[in-house]
Amino acid sequence: MLKFRSMVKNAASIGPYFTSTSDPRVTRVGRFIRRTSIDELPQILNVLRGDMSLVGPRPDVPAQRALYSDADWAQRCSVRPGITGLAQALLRSEGTEAQRLALDLRYTREMSVGFDLKIMAWTLGRLTGKGSN
Repeated sequence: MLKFRSMVKNAASIGPYFTSTSDPRVTRVGRFIRRTSIDELPQILNVLRGDMSLVGPRPDVPAQRALYSDADWAQRCSVRPGITGLAQALLRSEGTEAQRLALDLRYTREMSVGFDLKIMAWTLGRLTGKGSN
């Protein structure tokens, strides 16, 4: 997955695999590109190559696999990962792993073109409106 680096080198060895709003591993420039989601732009190339979709569960790091049951993991992996997803649209960087998992699984059950359009609209609203961070 292509992405601009927004964290210090070896960030995975310094802290947890998930980030928080005030994560000390995120650089000053990284905070800006994350807040504006510029760090996600290179992933358009992944979409064009067919490796990702615009909407779908975010690609996870291998350490997150342990959080899922085998059935949930298989369901989550049954769809192509996306640049944005239901969890990102509704939670952005807030929320627990359990909440994100529930939203990812909901997406796999309810996915449709109409639902994707709603998620893209919600994501755009979070990036540009009152819900942005």
